[in-house]
Amino acid sequence: MGVYAITGGSGGIGLRVISQLEKQGHETINIDWKTGDIQADLSIPEGRQKVIDELHELHPEGLDGLILCAGVPGSCHDLRLILSLNFFGTISIIKGAYDLLEKKGGSCVATVSNAISQGDLRMDLADILNNNNEDELRILDLVSNLDENDLLTGNRLYVASKYALARWVRRHSASYAANGVRINAVAPGNVNTSMTATMSVDEKTALNALPIPTKYGKETLMEPDEIASAINFLISKEARGVNGIIMFVDGGTDALLNSEKVY
Repeated sequence: MGVYAITGGSGGIGLRVISQLEKQGHETINIDWKTGDIQADLSIPEGRQKVIDELHELHPEGLDGLILCAGVPGSCHDLRLILSLNFFGTISIIKGAYDLLEKKGGSCVATVSNAISQGDLRMDLADILNNNNEDELRILDLVSNLDENDLLTGNRLYVASKYALARWVRRHSASYAANGVRINAVAPGNVNTSMTATMSVDEKTALNALPIPTKYGKETLMEPDEIASAINFLISKEARGVNGIIMFVDGGTDALLNSEKVY
């Protein structure tokens, strides 16, 4: 059986990933802020280094998989946190655990969002994240003057962080795979988690304006297990030929909105 590390494993999609892996007999390491096997704040460099150090101490022989689910929504009212956790925290853990994945020919899956294909994002910020990601403090300062209470601004930064993460995965997939480490991403649609449970009536109405084809005629969101199953496929040996893809797991919403796009 394998050893898998999961960020954000105390709730939502991450919790279901852990549940499915453990049912298969695998060992899991939950990396979470307050209730994880490794407790750390991934939004700050010190917290990220703590995770990397503890992973190396726990399993110097290597990891079979790394799944990145930790993140915050655009409605969190903290623009710096959106970038520092969703983007910088995620790529830092991938980089720091890369050698552990390489030792066992493991694989990595990052969680992005199907909103990356819908166009409502700060593309200039996504470009800055991808092309200047060694200068985190300067980039965080760039967003400090924006209105963190404006939901539209928050959502656009959220999508930019996920777009940049998806592009980072694509850019690194060839070199990683050449050394035996596959890396992919899943792009979930609207999922029934604690994030969506706290949405306002207006926000939930907006969600229902973009129907999920597999749930046509219903207001039901997708369930975390549906996303977790796709993640667990991508990190499995059955997906050994899959590398560098952004898998949309949204019940067909992306295809509905972008039916002419095949690549």
